[in-house]
Amino acid sequence: MANALVQFRIDDSIRQQASDLCAQLGFDLSTYLRMSLNKLVQERGVPFNLKLNTVPTAEEAIAAMKKISDIAQANGTSELTLDEINAEIAAVRKRRK
Repeated sequence: MANALVQFRIDDSIRQQASDLCAQLGFDLSTYLRMSLNKLVQERGVPFNLKLNTVPTAEEAIAAMKKISDIAQANGTSELTLDEINAEIAAVRKRRK
């Protein structure tokens, strides 16, 4: 299979940011572009999403904990002891087997 050179213009700031993100993900920009084009053809569409994990802000973390607390209240599970929680987990794991 013959190789083809593909060139295009892009803002240097975007190129540098993309290159930096690729490096953090463990590959270079050329590898990412080859990977993207191969998957685009294989899947006949854009099939994947690569993102770096981000740390939530304090406000986001508090909102998530509040939401979990509200769900527990609504389901009547907010007062479970650690032993009861572990028993629930064990029961679910047993059902999965």
